[in-house]
Amino acid sequence: MKEQLEGLLQAALKDVDATTSEEALQELRIKYLGKKGALTSIMKGLGSLSVEERPLIGQLANTIKDRLEARIDDALTHAREIKKRERLERERLDVTLPGRRLPRGTRHPITLVIDEVSEIFAGLGFQVAEGPEVELDFYNFEALNFPKDHPARDMQDTFFVDDSVLLRTHTSPVQVRTMLKHTPPVRIISPGTVYRCDSDATHSPMFHQIEGFMVDKGVTFGDLKGILTTFVTQYFGTDIGVRLRPSFFPFTEPSAEVDIACVMCRGKGCRVCKQSGWLEVLGAGMIDPEVYRHVGYDPEAVSGFAFGMGIERIAMLKYGIGDMRLLFDNDLRFLSQFRGECG
Repeated sequence: MKEQLEGLLQAALKDVDATTSEEALQELRIKYLGKKGALTSIMKGLGSLSVEERPLIGQLANTIKDRLEARIDDALTHAREIKKRERLERERLDVTLPGRRLPRGTRHPITLVIDEVSEIFAGLGFQVAEGPEVELDFYNFEALNFPKDHPARDMQDTFFVDDSVLLRTHTSPVQVRTMLKHTPPVRIISPGTVYRCDSDATHSPMFHQIEGFMVDKGVTFGDLKGILTTFVTQYFGTDIGVRLRPSFFPFTEPSAEVDIACVMCRGKGCRVCKQSGWLEVLGAGMIDPEVYRHVGYDPEAVSGFAFGMGIERIAMLKYGIGDMRLLFDNDLRFLSQFRGECG
């Protein structure tokens, strides 16, 4: 039995010396010193020894057990130190390195334009109102003087949900909803998303508009021209030219297109303005009396004007953007150019 114990000790020491893994060392402890380990198996034969041999073999077994325990503990300590050094080496930080600057987000150019335009009109006494994007035909067309058979409906390629429900083609329904809820005087702008069946470099099936209108006693076309001229000069610069051209809209009469001197060539003529020197920025006009009848206003007692502009077009002119699709592609290379605009 003495030879078995000494042989077990030599084999165990050899295994421990050859093992560097913490998990493998724990397995060796169980293999040699566990309740069902090799040392326990040998000691089961202790009863077959003489009375004189038992104490000697028992003492030897305890010595071997203590020696193995100490060797395994030392090996575990060493293995843990190696593992710790390796981890520290992998996770080493050079605290003298400069910090990494986190990328900073920017406001989208569409948001920038809406905020800037809204701020200008707020200074002119206009409040912001909103309405649903899924709209009823009554608010989107009929109350704005678009009868069911009116040819002007063909001017707007509409996404219909059913015969009476659609995705709004302009933000003008907010004008109707506001006048149905409030009595004059009212002075409102309504920025929002609109939808039409159109898509190319200068058109999108989803885009943004700002509708504005004012209704009160004694409002004239001169008030309309003054408000819009003030807006244009505040937004594009005091040196920008402004002109109004006769036009047609079903819900305004008289109607006008508002042009500004080309922001690219300053009115000299270029590819952007098709050599005309002018760029259309919005449509406007005096609200048709028929609209007042739909909302319960007396067209003999009040008058007013309305105007609307496409936010994407304003953004393209403001920032020199050549393709509207850039505003919707979410290309960070494009959007990051507006970093300085977010304040």
